[in-house]
Amino acid sequence: MEERSITQTYGKTVYTDEGFLFGRVQDVVLGKYALRGWVVGIPPESVLKKAVPTVKAVVVPHKAVKAAGDIIIISSKLEVPQPTSGKEAEAKAK
Repeated sequence: MEERSITQTYGKTVYTDEGFLFGRVQDVVLGKYALRGWVVGIPPESVLKKAVPTVKAVVVPHKAVKAAGDIIIISSKLEVPQPTSGKEAEAKAK
């Protein structure tokens, strides 16, 4: 297996495992000892942009990445956390 630098992944195209364009890698999220996620910029022609027009970028958890090489392939079964209102967040905290 060939070793690569994290910076070599910047700009790589990200596709879902169903073959849809998702976006391009902009950055990574590092934990203390491991890669935690990928910051993916969402272009206008992305399948996600069509579903959520205001989205500009998302963090894809590393566990959703199925393959990384010349392109990145992610699972199409990503669970996207829904934003909560202030009252809902307070209720969950209690």
